[in-house]
Amino acid sequence: MDNKTYYETTTKMESVGVDEAYILGWQTGFLHNPKLEEQRVTEAYEAGYNDGREGKTDGYNNWTKQ
Repeated sequence: MDNKTYYETTTKMESVGVDEAYILGWQTGFLHNPKLEEQRVTEAYEAGYNDGREGKTDGYNNWTKQ
């Protein structure tokens, strides 16, 4: 795990207004932590979790708030 990647990606997502659920999912997946319980998982969280698990740092564009 790369702390610099985690910090820089989180900061970038926050600065461009990415959905908080996506950010939380990405952080959780990136750190390989267990997912939230099923009833709390949203589409944005799931997408972020999957991108984080894969180490993707550019999948958040579809989750930027308009």
